[in-house]
Amino acid sequence: MNGPLVEVEDLKLYFPITEGIIIERHVGDVRAVDGISFSLGRGETLGLVGESGCGKSTTGRTLIRLYRPTAGRIVFDGTDLTTLEGAPLRRMRRRMQMIFQDPYASLNPRMTVQGIVAEPLEVHGVGARSERGERVRDLLATVGINPDYGERYPHEFSGGQRQRVGVARALAVNPDLIVADEPISALDVSIQAQIINLLERLQGQFGLTYLFIAHDLSVVRHISDRIAVMYLGRIVELASSRELNGHPLHPYTVALLSAIPIPDPGVEAHRRRIILKGDVPSPVNPPAGCRFHTRCWLRERLGNPARCVEEDPALRVLGEGHEVACHFAESVDGSAEQVQATGRTAAPAGAAVPAASSAGAGMAAPAARQPAGDANGAGA
Repeated sequence: MNGPLVEVEDLKLYFPITEGIIIERHVGDVRAVDGISFSLGRGETLGLVGESGCGKSTTGRTLIRLYRPTAGRIVFDGTDLTTLEGAPLRRMRRRMQMIFQDPYASLNPRMTVQGIVAEPLEVHGVGARSERGERVRDLLATVGINPDYGERYPHEFSGGQRQRVGVARALAVNPDLIVADEPISALDVSIQAQIINLLERLQGQFGLTYLFIAHDLSVVRHISDRIAVMYLGRIVELASSRELNGHPLHPYTVALLSAIPIPDPGVEAHRRRIILKGDVPSPVNPPAGCRFHTRCWLRERLGNPARCVEEDPALRVLGEGHEVACHFAESVDGSAEQVQATGRTAAPAGAAVPAASSAGAGMAAPAARQPAGDANGAGA
């Protein structure tokens, strides 16, 4: 079937704030996701990045209907998930699975690995009971776990091995879409690349579609075909991985990219990070106009234009498949390219102040995709 696997249109998820014990009173909302739109092609990996609290994980959980959206549409393979409840929704969920962030908390410590991986098969009634044991063994072998370890408990495995069990559980019902919610952030750096390579191999083997959620742009740009950057519940930039890393057009994206170390010591020594001032505003009461204007180095450089405060920028297309929500995105391109490509552009005047964003810093991505370092998952 042609067309995207997933289409998200103006998705919103607000968490209500109430006061009172006997009589509750609605006093406001946490606007965790506030009007985002994107699509996911079949076999594609879309990276979703941003600071902690920007709405990335909430977006992923809402996408597979773990949360009921406040507004908007989620069309999965032609079916609007927001209209489904009960058995029809349960049948669709078989095609959508999730890999959770914390491999220590996402596995039931009272269940054996075999029971954990077999649970989705039992919930969705896949196969006969006699067939499920062999299916679990095949899944464990596929993710690099010795099938003979099926009777062991999660505490007997390392963090990387536990995450492999989580991947096997997600694969159990042959899903089309997997939401990977920061699947490597809780792992040692030495293990992260192995899990990334495993996910890439499985995507090629089973034709999976990924929504890959992370706060580390250096990892996301390695595994993703396209990248969406979120800030305070909104997508502020969406482009191909190569285009976004080579020609970022939103000042927030430029700041994130400037936080990624460059392997060349000569270039890194002459580079200054763009350090964002202040804190992220509250999603309960986001600022008027552009939500990034309170921390925007570009706005300061342009003389604090009133348009940033008065008008909320919509995503607009600047180049093939490159969308950005910034009134002055055309003014970003030159400086952004120099920051990322040469690393010699200093931070704009007034930008080097305390309270830097940590998003984007972290493990340097591999130069090219390589096979997993340990096919058996030993120590991973």
